[in-house]
Amino acid sequence: MSRELNLTLKVWRQDGPDAPGRFDTIAAPGINDEMSFLEMLDLVNERLIAEGQEAIVFDHDCREGICGTCSLMIDGQAHGPQKGTATCQLHMRKFDDGAEVTIEPWRATAFPVIKDLMVDRSAFDRIVEAGGFITAETGGAPDANMTPIPKPVADSAMDAAACIGCGACVAACPNSAAQLFTSAKVGHLNLLPQGQAERYQRVEAMVDTMEELFGSCTNHGECEEACPKEISIDFIALMNKDYLAAKFKNRKLLSRK
Repeated sequence: MSRELNLTLKVWRQDGPDAPGRFDTIAAPGINDEMSFLEMLDLVNERLIAEGQEAIVFDHDCREGICGTCSLMIDGQAHGPQKGTATCQLHMRKFDDGAEVTIEPWRATAFPVIKDLMVDRSAFDRIVEAGGFITAETGGAPDANMTPIPKPVADSAMDAAACIGCGACVAACPNSAAQLFTSAKVGHLNLLPQGQAERYQRVEAMVDTMEELFGSCTNHGECEEACPKEISIDFIALMNKDYLAAKFKNRKLLSRK
């Protein structure tokens, strides 16, 4: 049976990356606990607009937990208090009546605030552009069973491919590191036969780009805890192993030219 919550929101408001920010206190009475967190924000915005005030800017798209755009820090936790859940899949029944809920954008230098709760995560795009692809010949697609892939390998690749690029790992990391995101993007290609041709060029290019934009990993493990897809930090170890091998192999290839 649903119930109504009377909440107080402390929402970060900021006009742009160079503008000073502040917390605004906004009353949110009569919130149905079956609403998702983003539906609650929709209702609050409707009320703000009806009162002639500016709506809260936040990012969203699919609202099905697969696009990664619903990136919010809620009460100091990436995506909120429910483990393995994106903000759009978090429901208000996780909050107590009368609670004060603090809502902030991701806090990372590589993710500058666009406005209010929306940040620019295009730094992730630079990493993917550096090597997050395979080269495939044109022509007819080969039969699915032409390239045998052991099930444990396929399962691990799918686990890595579950990354939605939300940035929670960066926001939760004390160093604002992006190793979990990068290792997931590297891993799901480097584990599969189709990714072997560019394996070492890929990992070197993506890791070097990552290091230019983000902090360095010191194995706190907060990234795995914050990840809405619960991606394992084991992928970071696999990426580091491939990166060391890439530095050796790529250096040998250059020395032959």
